[in-house]
This record gives sequence, C-alpha cells and structure tokens, in this order.
Amino acid sequence: MDFSPSDRATDLTARVAAFITEEIDPIEPAYHREVAELRRTGDPWQPLPVLQELKDKARARGLWNLFLPKEHAGEYAARFGTDGGEGLTNVDYAPIAELTGRSAIAPLVLNCNAPDTGNMEVLLRYGTPEQRERWLEPLLDGAIRSAFTMTEPDVASSDATNMAATAVVDGDEIVINGRKWWSTGVGNPDCKIFVFMGLTDADADRHHRHSMVLVPRDTPGVKVERMLNTMGLYDEPLGHGEVSFTDVRVPLTNVLSGPGEAFAIAQGRLGPGRVHHCMRLIGLAEMALELACKRGLERSAFGKPLASLGGNRERIADARIAIDMARLLVLNAAWKLDVGGPMNALSEVSQIKVAVPNMAQQVIDMAMQLHGGGGLSEDFPLSAAWTSARALRLADGPDEVHRGVVARLELGKYGATR
Repeated sequence: MDFSPSDRATDLTARVAAFITEEIDPIEPAYHREVAELRRTGDPWQPLPVLQELKDKARARGLWNLFLPKEHAGEYAARFGTDGGEGLTNVDYAPIAELTGRSAIAPLVLNCNAPDTGNMEVLLRYGTPEQRERWLEPLLDGAIRSAFTMTEPDVASSDATNMAATAVVDGDEIVINGRKWWSTGVGNPDCKIFVFMGLTDADADRHHRHSMVLVPRDTPGVKVERMLNTMGLYDEPLGHGEVSFTDVRVPLTNVLSGPGEAFAIAQGRLGPGRVHHCMRLIGLAEMALELACKRGLERSAFGKPLASLGGNRERIADARIAIDMARLLVLNAAWKLDVGGPMNALSEVSQIKVAVPNMAQQVIDMAMQLHGGGGLSEDFPLSAAWTSARALRLADGPDEVHRGVVARLELGKYGATR
C-alpha cells in the first residue's frame, strides 16, 4: 500500500496551508464574533460578505473544488477552478481535507464543504447531463448550496429500511411525502436543491425499495419547519433543519439513476464523504492539541506549568499517538477506496467512522480541560469543536451501526452468516 500523495497534491496541500495561514486565520476569530453578535441582533443565516471575498481569493489561486474525484472530475475540474484541470485521488485529497478541518469556515471558502461535496459527487457519478447542467454546475460555481434529506424524526433512521417518507411514481411525475430532519445546509438562503431519499416500492428487495430525487427548494409542498441546534449551536450560515414534504410533485426525470437505486447511490456517496469527514476531524484534533500544548506551557499553577501537572504530559503524549494512529487508519481506507472502490473498503470506512470521531472528542476534551472555564466558552474554538466531533458519531451512521458492519465482515471470514 502507498499513502504517498502525488507531486501535484503535495503542491496543492502546501498552497492550501499558506492560504489558510495568510487569509483565513487572521479573520476567523472576528468572523465568529460577528456571527455571534448577529444571533442577538440580526440575521446570522445570511452569509457575511467576508466569506465571498475569501472564496474569490481561493478561486483566483486555483484552490477551488479540490474535493473533485480524479475519475469523475473531467471537464468540470478545468471549468470550475480546480488548479491543474483534474481531480484528486482520496489519498491525495486527505491531507488537504485535514488542513481545512482546522478551521470552521475553510471548507466553505474552498467550496469543499459537506453536504455539497457529497451531493456534487452524486451528480457527477449518477446525474444525467440535464441534471448536471441545472444543478451540478451552479454548485461547482458556488452560486447555490444544497442539502441532503434522509434522516427522519419518527423512525430509527440508523436502519434506512425503516424510512417512512415516500417517493411514489405517478405517470411522468414522482410524488413525495414525509418529514426529514438534521438536513444540513437548509438554513442557508442560497440552498436551492434538496437530494431527497424515500420509499418507492415496499415490495422490492431491501436494496431496491428506495429512490433519490432532486427536489428544488421552491417546489410547492416543501417547507422548512424549523432550524435545529446541536447542543446549543446552530452552525450558521448552513445549519440543520427539519423539512416537511406534502404532496410534492417533481418530474420523473428528477430521479437519480432511476427508481429503486438509492442504496447503490448512497454506497458510492458515503465512502469518500466519510474519508473527508474523518480527515477534517483529524485537523480539528490537531488544532486542539496545538492549543492544549500552548496553554499548558503559558499558564502555571502550584508553581509549575500546567503541562507538568496532573498527568498532563502523558495526556498530551497519548493525544499525539491517537491522532497519528487515526490518520494512518484513514489513509488506509482512502487507499483502499482508490484501488478498489467502495466495496473494497466497507470495513475500513466503517472503522474510521468509529475511531476518528471518538479520538477527536477525547483529544478536544483534554484541551478543554487545560483551558479551564475558558474552554467551555466562545472565547476559544474548543467547545464548538467538541460538539462537531460528538455529532459525527451519529452523522452518516451511528457508531453502533459501523461496529456492526466491521464485526459482520470479520466474522464472515470464519463462516458466520448475516
């Protein structure tokens, strides 16, 4: 196995690091203070002008849509700002994703944020030319945003076969009914398209019952019922919302890859997306460890630096070991995706989805402890970072589901049946 990035990826990684250091780091604390103030006095959902300014700078430097996969980027990489005119492998993109994970806004600034990256990959892999022209190209251009609507409030959504929302074929239309929540991105006023997953044929086999449908936000019957906070945080300007669909009708041509193909699409979408999530979390953990080390050396108590008290040196060492182990685990999953596709990395992708959020949560918690009461406040990015890590133990499947996949595949080597 080879985790070495290409020369082009090495160059892009260095340039992304420089861009974050020069352009994002100096303004990010003030950006978050302004958003916090707007929560009290105005509209925090309207993206601040500084985000567009940063996007323009990133695009001018060729640091735009870097997530585009090597095998599917084609003309889009050249047309929509990816420097070099081609996409990256998962191994190539991994260190870039790690860098962007250190910042709450860097993925958005580089047009590499979830759920848009996953939705754009779906359109790249499974969209028709007409679907790509109408929705993919504006997403790649940064002109619109998108949301993915799958999780439901009234069923255990960790088992997708429980899905109650429906997408029923009716002649040359498909009729959508149901309620979704934790639909990331719906708070943004630029969110114009939803990727909806619903039950189409309850009598089909479990992997061909559901469909994915492109639903424009302004379609009659679509309503954002409320925005949801995650442990007190709303994650503006994207956010997570509850959305109702009542007798929503869209053309049958809005179905992705045909009725009943949602599970195949999800399998292709979620593998690379989970690598992206996990590498960003590793960057978040690195940021937390850096802050912990600086705090531990700058502050003293009982006549010693904090780093030398209460086993903190051991905790810092354990954090370094845990981050480096997690990074190698993710790179292994990325490499297996590159050489064999999603079915070649089922266990590895589930492994990282368990290991990395838990690791990040523990490292960030340690950093919070070293910051004392300040670590719980908005004065430092740690409480928001901890919440992100905790949330990702549920997003894209809870830990228990992923452990189940790993165990099933492991036991299957010894003859166990499903």
